Amino acid sequence: MSADISVIGLGLMGAALAGALLDAGHRVTVWNRSADKAEPLVAKGATRAATVAEAVAASPLVIVCVLDYPAVYEVLADVPLEGRVVANLTTGRPVEAREAADWVTGRGGDYLDGGIMAVPQMIGRPGALVLYSGSRQAYDRFEAAFGALAGARYVGDDPGMAPLLDLAMLTGMYGQIAGFLEAVALVESAGYPLSEFTSTLLVPWLNAMAAGQPEWVQSIESGDYTTLVSNLEVNRAGLETLVRTFREQRVKPDLLLPMKTIIDQRTARGHATEGLPSLIEELR
Repeated sequence: MSADISVIGLGLMGAALAGALLDAGHRVTVWNRSADKAEPLVAKGATRAATVAEAVAASPLVIVCVLDYPAVYEVLADVPLEGRVVANLTTGRPVEAREAADWVTGRGGDYLDGGIMAVPQMIGRPGALVLYSGSRQAYDRFEAAFGALAGARYVGDDPGMAPLLDLAMLTGMYGQIAGFLEAVALVESAGYPLSEFTSTLLVPWLNAMAAGQPEWVQSIESGDYTTLVSNLEVNRAGLETLVRTFREQRVKPDLLLPMKTIIDQRTARGHATEGLPSLIEELR
């Protein structure tokens, strides 16, 4: 069923959100500080609001996607929010989401925070995901509309949970990118074809290794770090070899060094026989 939805902020992501809603048949009102950014969406059927207040008044659901949380407060300052659901899809920290929820509900609105696990080009297509937290009532009311943007998943009534999970998933991504770049730099230093290495060796091996992650979770949850695979001492020696090899190949091991440091630290504390999941104890 179609709904009246306003989108505030028409950067690359905001424009993609508004476009997906239009494609799904929703009635969309848009506002952006630079009004010309609304023109392609207006051509597709969106209504351009002259002011933020006009955009908020037009719809019961207001999606905000701007640079940061200070910008959220700036654009919504002095705008009546009574009876409105504000779905803030701006990237931020958990504490910012909780503060924003208090700010919106204190002005009569209902609040959802969202973590977008996609780039703009993925919005409205399979594979995109948006996490939502905050008001369950608001989420249930507009769940179908959220589904037009991406796979929608409600993760709890704490408004800070969606941004926390968003940042946690990004953490996993950055770790994977760091390992990928270090591996490629080492292979490149030897003149081996990168496309062959990544497609036939690295990526299939990483996918196979990922299958063991549930066992790591069980180990962390139970606190049992006994391992039948490679213990910390073996990994400490392995990383020492890696770092020396990088330097001999005139490649910087900088993205590996934090991992080496924490393994050295854990081993020095007398936990050399434990498995890699025990490193979480050094992070707690």
